[in-house]
Amino acid sequence: MRILVLQHLASEHPGVFRAFMAADGVAWDAVELDEGGVIPPLEPYDALWVMGGAMDVWDVDAYPWLIEEKRVIRRWVRELNRPFLGVCLGHQLLADALGGTCGPQRPPEVGVFDIELTAEGREDPLFAGLPARSKALQWHSVRVAQPPEGARVLASSSLCRVQAMQVADRAWGLQYHVEAEAGVVRDWACVPEYRRALEETNGPGAMERLQDDMATNAADFAANAAILWRNFARLARG
Repeated sequence: MRILVLQHLASEHPGVFRAFMAADGVAWDAVELDEGGVIPPLEPYDALWVMGGAMDVWDVDAYPWLIEEKRVIRRWVRELNRPFLGVCLGHQLLADALGGTCGPQRPPEVGVFDIELTAEGREDPLFAGLPARSKALQWHSVRVAQPPEGARVLASSSLCRVQAMQVADRAWGLQYHVEAEAGVVRDWACVPEYRRALEETNGPGAMERLQDDMATNAADFAANAAILWRNFARLARG
């Protein structure tokens, strides 16, 4: 299996999934769009992943490459019908590209929060074996306000209704950071937009508290990510 990964920030990569891919012999190619990377022909790839980033889905004037990225997502999901996984911004881009809408997340969701699978989520093969309620890292000030027509909402939180969704047959979006691994809070706190959101939302000492929360939940995060990877890999190969 070969995966194309679209990135919008060097520190927003597949995270813990890199080890899973290596262990399974899965090849992946990253395109750093914010650094001028060009999306290659799609046909050689079996799956498309779109990661997070500091920009918003509507920032097409500042980041004109978002227009082409959305076109690629539409073609991948609607025409090629191949497996897709979007995380955070990637989740929002999936919604926006396929006719949904995104808007401000008020208040921003920054920290470790509970997410809960919906009835449809508990039946979805991507979440097979995962707990109905679990904790996850959140770091977003934009949300999917209206999923695309026909989408299924698979998970929610108390602050954000669309924490996960399925669009078409083989495309999933996750608002939360299932890929998060040790050190991610430190890395993302170096991004001005991320640090501002963290401190404005959670106050002084927010980074240290979030690092503690990440350490407390690290084992569960890793176990849940491993299950989700196995499910995605099985679905992608199927």
